[in-house]
Amino acid sequence: MKKLSIFFLLACTVLAACKKLDQQPEATPTKQAVFGTENGLKLYTNSFYGMDFMPKNSTSKDAMSDYLAVKAVEDFIREGGFSASNGSGWTWTDLRNINYFIQNCNDPAVPATIRNNYIGIARYFRAYFYMEKVKRFGDVPWINKALNADDPQLYAGRDKRELVMDSVLADLNFAIANISAQDDASRTTVTKSVASAFKSRVCLFEGTFRKYHDELGLTATANRWLQESVNAADQIIKSKTYSINTNGGPGVSYRQVFNSNTPVVGEVIQSAVADLNLGVLNEANWWWTSGTYGAKASFTRTFINTYLNLDGTPFTNNPAYRTMLFKDEVKNRDLRLKQTIRLGDYKRITNGVAVPAPPVFSYTFTGYQPIKWTLDDTYYDAGALNTNAVSLFRYAEVLLNYAEAKAELGTLTDADWALTVGALRSRAGITAGLTTKPTIVDPYLVANYFPGISDATILEVRRERGIELSLEGLRFADLLRWKRGPLMEQEWNGFYVPALTTPLDLNEDGVLDVAFYQGTVPSPAVNGVTYVNVSPRTATAVNSQLLKNGTSGELTWMNEIPRKWNDRNYYYPIPLNDLQRNPNLKQNPGWQ
Repeated sequence: MKKLSIFFLLACTVLAACKKLDQQPEATPTKQAVFGTENGLKLYTNSFYGMDFMPKNSTSKDAMSDYLAVKAVEDFIREGGFSASNGSGWTWTDLRNINYFIQNCNDPAVPATIRNNYIGIARYFRAYFYMEKVKRFGDVPWINKALNADDPQLYAGRDKRELVMDSVLADLNFAIANISAQDDASRTTVTKSVASAFKSRVCLFEGTFRKYHDELGLTATANRWLQESVNAADQIIKSKTYSINTNGGPGVSYRQVFNSNTPVVGEVIQSAVADLNLGVLNEANWWWTSGTYGAKASFTRTFINTYLNLDGTPFTNNPAYRTMLFKDEVKNRDLRLKQTIRLGDYKRITNGVAVPAPPVFSYTFTGYQPIKWTLDDTYYDAGALNTNAVSLFRYAEVLLNYAEAKAELGTLTDADWALTVGALRSRAGITAGLTTKPTIVDPYLVANYFPGISDATILEVRRERGIELSLEGLRFADLLRWKRGPLMEQEWNGFYVPALTTPLDLNEDGVLDVAFYQGTVPSPAVNGVTYVNVSPRTATAVNSQLLKNGTSGELTWMNEIPRKWNDRNYYYPIPLNDLQRNPNLKQNPGWQ
């Protein structure tokens, strides 16, 4: 589709230059053929879905986040590991194609309401394009027309954030007002609901970014954006089109949303759907279960500790939590935990037979091995074979956007809490604290995540957002807007190991699974046990997997490689080549 739309533009340019031709070849597309029929408008806007900045059916979007330990530290958060010379993302071709459509979608042969529907779709994509640019670079040039190669605006400086974001909001408001497409079972297209969901995300980002980044001087305008987020989410809530999936009960209904072959239409607003016949598949199993292909991403213990007990109390209220064994710490917890990582009675299917599947240390560094996006059959592990649909927007996020924006505004009521966080926790099997907003601050959240926050409601909404939306590609943006980039420096820690050479049964199926040793592998080795080397680092050998107390304690991973967050990391640098072509852009602070 993308290539076809570019072909249309090239064809129109060629035809305009050939003024002496008396007749168009019948097979040659003309500008009128594209913009003079609804089918032409539909074909053109369909091409936007494949543009480079649009989310794809990837399940690895949180690979750089504070709650995952991975096999290699990203250069972006290593001191001296990243500079403007290896920057990227300053690309604008897709924007020109969108602007060209908006500029030329004015043929009176197509009724105005139909034209406005497709212009609304195009403006949605333009808003998405610009939101990605603002998140990455901060101030960017606002361009709302298709520029020619000699246009002086190509060499202009960047526009202020206020102008760009006001323009993004105007695009989204137009899209919501004019897109006529209704939600259907496919959940693959941009509809009014998708535009509203995205607006709630955008405005929450911008409102909280302005509130917590006081260096921008925009804190006085933060509440306007937070209220816009509330309004957009409220529009979806009041439509009563969506609900939280509860099919199958608390123990399975959450994960159903992520491993279903078709979108769970009650909850999913937009999805990237696999198609076996067309070979459109995703690689979730390959990425999350391969010891070589993926990042071997595993949750940290610091984050896993934030999952509540089933009675709604913080797990870390128990003073014994620091030395609790894996098999015990995962019991009686928020049921999303067992639908997010391997634990307890989790099984995998091989050749049609389901067998117990505890965490596997050839795949995990911490013991907290994710399963949220994977399919249970091992058939899918060996390549891009996954058939599950990947949700891009879902109702749970809209509820959390609503709750957080209202909490930040100070207008969240008990009824709002019950509608949003209470409903999500109820789905997770939590039995208390569902109908009234919290008043007690959890000291664990303050100490480990949000030392500047004293509002219990804001803290709990952030806890809920981390758990409910884990691995959905939103976490890094959340850290940016909360101004909590230093969380990227957190220790990569794993479950507690009481002693060396003592095999552990991780899922209590009577089979010993793993033991940790230093020096040489114990002999005789226990049959079936995976032995993990946690020998101290020496001058001639480096071992990144250690025990915190030497011969016992939490697992740690790759903490000898410093991760450093500086204020400059809230934005990426303008790539050096682009800055050299246009010095008027000026570099982001700290990247000069």
